[in-house]
Amino acid sequence: MAQSPKPPRSAGIKPASAKPATAKLAGAKPTTAKPAVAKPAAAVKPVEAEPAVAKPVVAKPVATKPAAKVAKPAVAKPAAPVAAAKPAAAKSPKSAVAKPAVSKPATTEPVAAKPAVEPPAPPAVKPPAPKAAKPKVEAPKAAAPKAAAPDAAPAAAAKIVPTETVATGLAVGGPAGEEAVKRAPKPKPTDNRKPINLALQGGGSHGAFTWGVLDRLLEDGRIAIEGISGTSAGAMNAAVLASGLARGGNEGGREALDKYWRAVSKDGRTSPIQRSLLDKMMGNWSLNMNPVYVTVDVMSRFLSPYDLNPLNINPLMDLINEHVDFKAVQSCSHVHVFVSATNVHTGKVRVFAKDELTAQAIMASACLPFMFQAVEIDGVPYWDGGYMGNPAMFPFYDAVKTDDIVLVQINPIIRRETPKTARDIQNRMNEITFNASLLAQLRAAEFVTRLLNQGKLNVKGDGNDGYRDLRMHRIDGAEKLIALDASTKMNAEWEFLKFLRDIGRESAGAFLERHFDDIGVRSTLDVREELAKE
Repeated sequence: MAQSPKPPRSAGIKPASAKPATAKLAGAKPTTAKPAVAKPAAAVKPVEAEPAVAKPVVAKPVATKPAAKVAKPAVAKPAAPVAAAKPAAAKSPKSAVAKPAVSKPATTEPVAAKPAVEPPAPPAVKPPAPKAAKPKVEAPKAAAPKAAAPDAAPAAAAKIVPTETVATGLAVGGPAGEEAVKRAPKPKPTDNRKPINLALQGGGSHGAFTWGVLDRLLEDGRIAIEGISGTSAGAMNAAVLASGLARGGNEGGREALDKYWRAVSKDGRTSPIQRSLLDKMMGNWSLNMNPVYVTVDVMSRFLSPYDLNPLNINPLMDLINEHVDFKAVQSCSHVHVFVSATNVHTGKVRVFAKDELTAQAIMASACLPFMFQAVEIDGVPYWDGGYMGNPAMFPFYDAVKTDDIVLVQINPIIRRETPKTARDIQNRMNEITFNASLLAQLRAAEFVTRLLNQGKLNVKGDGNDGYRDLRMHRIDGAEKLIALDASTKMNAEWEFLKFLRDIGRESAGAFLERHFDDIGVRSTLDVREELAKE
């Protein structure tokens, strides 16, 4: 078999010398469907030919019997026959028959029935020697060819061909060759979390139950908190959580809550109100056997905080200033915070939004009148917000977008036992009083929802000044919290706080398992049924 002539070394010689090799190779194997025009481009590398788009593929010849020997390239290595090697190119590679003077080579596949060779233009520089690649070799198919021999072009063409063209010709399962093709930029991740509003009740140390609920919701990662309304211990949880969310997202919120409740326990170690040794041995969380607690409880019936605590010392103030970054809370745009307190003069609720949130506002929301002096803000005295809103949910109506409200309930609405001791009677009176405002808000929300379903009211949205169709949900401690007596709300031992936290995490986990799909769809708290219970 006659070999193809060697390529001329001078750039001034015309490229017509490659035609004999084209004729021989074209007639060498008539049965293949590959166009004959691509073979001389792969086998003979004339110096004056403008480099094509893809990188050369230099491989050992396949076991197929070629009709003619291919001339050796400039690197003295045998080039792969066109019919034997399947280039590692894309399904729609660039054809090597495009005019080299054009920066965008033709993207259409060559037709096997009409081979044509266009004379290449003389290049300005001598192309470097091709580098070896790992082609995927397969037997030729009789169908229409997917690619000709663009793989034999030198790598210098990448300098004049746009990156997008190279990606089109090479990206089959990713970049091929020594130079990686730029990948398309990844789309920005979308926030698929479900937004909710949190309504947090107060209840002294039982607020650690709320801590557990919040910790589990943040850990799940599928929930986005848009608004938080809290009262008393719920207000403290709300402020600490918002501060953590503003500084570090969900993990920042979890860490902030953990540090706060650990600090509460640390300060409680020095308190004389502790469980007796017998209570600890029996696993009883009650403080009813502690003589200091009993004495303080009795004295509070006759003496006010102005008598017992004339200096108005409140250790919770230092904890709030230490664990709440009010500037971060006020600058946080994606979380709304509301704290409720009761105006002593008017008996009305005062809601402090995040832009007016201070340590004084949180102390006002947690000011039990039998334990602390009234907190004055701008000359107005305030008591615990639980009397008029435990918690207040109406701030959600205008400030937030989502209609889902998750109530974290600490104070039970129903107790089946009749209280008989003075302490239990007082505790039940507080529960009824603190839940009265909550029940009134639930009743109003249910009434509006019923009218909306009957078509008697317009739903707010799409430019309509209507009413919000609220979806109510609830997470509570059920029987585990009901079993705890009133004295446990003063228990700040770390073991007890962890016990409450674990109950809260368990309750929140059960809620997510049963009702996560209902968030954003329907209410899971049947208010009419709740109000009808006896």
